[in-house]
Amino acid sequence: MRVAGETPKLDPLSRYRGVRASVHAVLLVAVGVLAVACSRGSGQQAGPRMALSSCRVEGIEYQTLCGTYEVFEDRVAKQGRKISLRVVVVPALAATPEPDPLVLLAGGPGQAATEVKILKTVDRIQRNRDIVLVDQRGTGASGPLDCKADPEEGGLAAKFDDAYREEEFRKCLAGYDADPRLYTTPIAMEDLDEVRGALGYEKLNLWGVSYGTRAALVYLRQHPERVRTVVLDGVAPMSLYLPLYMPRDGQRALDLLFEHCEKDANCGKAFPELRKRVEAMLEQMAQAPVKASIAHPLTGVPEEFTLSRNAFLMMLFGQLYVPEIAMLVPLMLDRATKGDWAPFVALSQGVSGGMSDTISHGMFFSIVCAEDAPFITGEAIARESKGTWFGESMIRNMLEPCKVWPQGTVPEGYREPVTSSVPTLLLSGELDPVTPPSWGEEAKKTLSNSLHVVVPGVGHNTVVLGCVQALMADFVKQGSLEGLKSACSSDLMRPPFFTSFAGPVP
Repeated sequence: MRVAGETPKLDPLSRYRGVRASVHAVLLVAVGVLAVACSRGSGQQAGPRMALSSCRVEGIEYQTLCGTYEVFEDRVAKQGRKISLRVVVVPALAATPEPDPLVLLAGGPGQAATEVKILKTVDRIQRNRDIVLVDQRGTGASGPLDCKADPEEGGLAAKFDDAYREEEFRKCLAGYDADPRLYTTPIAMEDLDEVRGALGYEKLNLWGVSYGTRAALVYLRQHPERVRTVVLDGVAPMSLYLPLYMPRDGQRALDLLFEHCEKDANCGKAFPELRKRVEAMLEQMAQAPVKASIAHPLTGVPEEFTLSRNAFLMMLFGQLYVPEIAMLVPLMLDRATKGDWAPFVALSQGVSGGMSDTISHGMFFSIVCAEDAPFITGEAIARESKGTWFGESMIRNMLEPCKVWPQGTVPEGYREPVTSSVPTLLLSGELDPVTPPSWGEEAKKTLSNSLHVVVPGVGHNTVVLGCVQALMADFVKQGSLEGLKSACSSDLMRPPFFTSFAGPVP
């Protein structure tokens, strides 16, 4: 899943291992150690307090408060190894802020909240409320379960290599001073609640993005009395198993792209019968992978690589996340059908560049292999991939490491829908290839006090739009859905398609 505001990057909700994986004011805070609880009024929790000190966080323009909070890796045994959770608080601008902060739950699974550069999108909320960022266990600076399976200097050949190498994942596991079975969402949400108490907050406003929407729902179920409002952007309800529905939902996004191109006079004229030509190309790739030689888009050095049908489709899937990237896809596909792979390589590089530095892939597998894989049957794989270009291989390839990854456990009934009357704002992008609007509607069925807003012309995550930012700010400010209306126009549409590298036709 892409997190809004980071247009070129995608999280492993869509893929891992290259082809599988692919936040305005200045605030001065006195330097020194501060106890954040001292500014939070009389409704404070007894127990430990967290010491925070003034700091600078890359990607956050404001001075912030940083600290760490230790939790037991094994929360049940309450002994043994501990994890230092990284905590960042961006204080409210108001002299007397509201008592309940906005807490970001990041995507992936595997993204660190403190590394998600989207705080500018909630600056209206930050005027009166703290913004709290906690790196979930296994991510960022909270005992990251990193697993870089690709060679650092592998070039294009490694980037497009979709082969599964079990030994690479075993090597990652052998290098951990951690038990990967203890990095599931329910455990992490207990960490979050302990941090909440240590910071002295009575209630939270949850803001979940992509996988973070699952985390928010789990926290809501485990600690309903601690939640004031919930914002779910790119909704992944408990009935969405990763990566089971990706072929179906990705095909929907791809079909919309072809449909919109065909209806657009300039795109349709520039790329006649594009769908048929791509289908023919894919049939050929199924028979034999493409062998190509191009100059690397970053280094300019000529490289040779082999591109399989599966690797091509996984990269294509990632390019559908962001309409500002997808606007180039018809042009890229047209060139590819003519044997020119340079645009595809350049676009793929733009989508997945830097991904390995922002995602803890081991944490991804600790989540998926415990919370999703056990519920996915062969029959379901066949059903959900039938009639799609992506096929069963998309699902099976992404689940392959679960054969060796230690599998944690989840509570009985974990996959049952979360039922709640807490005010919840559901946000879906019309063009989203991984959490399309149907999932928002699914979540709404058991969230009795919810509003679902589908934003036209937007892909995965909607907060990039000012109208959505305003809606979120209004919702969190009033703490209810009463009278809440989206200012996003129904006339919004995807950006115009590029018909040449000079840009769209004026």
